[in-house]
Amino acid sequence: MNLPNPLDLLIAPAYAQAAPQGPSLMSTLAFPVILLLIMYFLMIRPQMKRAKEHKAMIEALSVGDEVITNGGIAGTVRAIGDSFINVEISSGVEVRVQKGAVGNVLPKGTLKSA
Repeated sequence: MNLPNPLDLLIAPAYAQAAPQGPSLMSTLAFPVILLLIMYFLMIRPQMKRAKEHKAMIEALSVGDEVITNGGIAGTVRAIGDSFINVEISSGVEVRVQKGAVGNVLPKGTLKSA
């Protein structure tokens, strides 16, 4: 007759288990790929689109356009160089700013009405 071991009453016996299966390679790589795609569509792509629109706006500048710089100075473009433009901010007062510092091009007549 087979008598139970008295320690089995105090400690549950441990039986061997099959080795657990780890996550598959596909599910391991899926999360980072999905995360990168989300970051691309929410952050990188819109920024690239804004940069492209800004570059097109800078290239389309012409003498007489009314602009606002990133520093908040409003004026009329009087001369355009390779990398700088002259902006008239008051009658007879011109400042020279980089082309990239132009934030917006205003509709014609905006500065005169203000």
